[in-house]
Amino acid sequence: MTPSHRRHDISDQVWELLRPHLPGGAGKRGRPAKDNRLFLNAVFWNLRTGAPWRDLPPDYGDWKNTHRRFCRWRDRGVWEQLLDRVIDDPDFEWLMIDATHIKVHPHGTGARGGNQDVGRTKGG
Repeated sequence: MTPSHRRHDISDQVWELLRPHLPGGAGKRGRPAKDNRLFLNAVFWNLRTGAPWRDLPPDYGDWKNTHRRFCRWRDRGVWEQLLDRVIDDPDFEWLMIDATHIKVHPHGTGARGGNQDVGRTKGG
């Protein structure tokens, strides 16, 4: 039985899409990566929850090493390269629109012209 925090791990389909483009694979320069899929799942868990790195569940690995590797990939531009690879074929699986970022002009809401102050009877 898998822990509940693992329910959002990347699917096999997403993994097969990303795997060939990750550093540390067979035939690439440098030493082989220990487990890129586990690392990606750890990073995505952290980004989805917004939790501090220190709160990373232990079965994802040590939080310090995960954070250090995340920063190395950031500095080398690996995240941008991955985004460039997958952006041509979006699946919208994790698409979210937050209403706090959507601003509508008052005319778009059907507001009346003139003074639009909120009166006392309307909770003002």
